[in-house]
Amino acid sequence: METPACQTIPGWRLIISDAGRFWAIRNRAFPSTALRAGVEPTVDADTFEEVREAVAAQEEKAREAVAAVEGVPS
Repeated sequence: METPACQTIPGWRLIISDAGRFWAIRNRAFPSTALRAGVEPTVDADTFEEVREAVAAQEEKAREAVAAVEGVPS
């Protein structure tokens, strides 16, 4: 199923399954530090709002993981 143009998440590819479930896949790989910290480059949810929140949570976790290694505030 195609994603409506108004429903986008910058830096992520959004897919809506035939069952109506929203999936977001990050366009660029997270840094290995973030991946080792458990950040997920693919998330899914029942609604667009939920998948957008899941993406925001993964992006925040990635920023925190990288900042912790680099010693920079996130």
